[in-house]
Amino acid sequence: MTYEEYNAFCSALPATTYVMQWGGSHVWKVGGKVFCIGGGSEDAPAYSFKVSEIAFMILPEQAGFRPAPYLASRGLKWIEARAGIVAQDELRELIHASYRLVLGGLSRKKRRELGLDGI
Repeated sequence: MTYEEYNAFCSALPATTYVMQWGGSHVWKVGGKVFCIGGGSEDAPAYSFKVSEIAFMILPEQAGFRPAPYLASRGLKWIEARAGIVAQDELRELIHASYRLVLGGLSRKKRRELGLDGI
């Protein structure tokens, strides 16, 4: 998945915002909370995202996945996936799951403000 494909996918999710920060990382948020970070070079992108506790234990055993540097070392359940190793469909599913996890952590009021109270 290229950065162009990644950004197009994330922008299609409801009520998302984009910012380039942390030294050129492609950061996507919902309700002001980060759900995915794209970093690395154009020819070797990597994507970090929030996962469930069980996924955090299982995914690093598979090729192309590892606990996300910095985030996982601080106790957060974030995984980094290497584009080109991880199938694009699987990567999309994991990013969408991260979006849902972060969305689920927003207050009911915030989801309503974003027009996402039914999601």
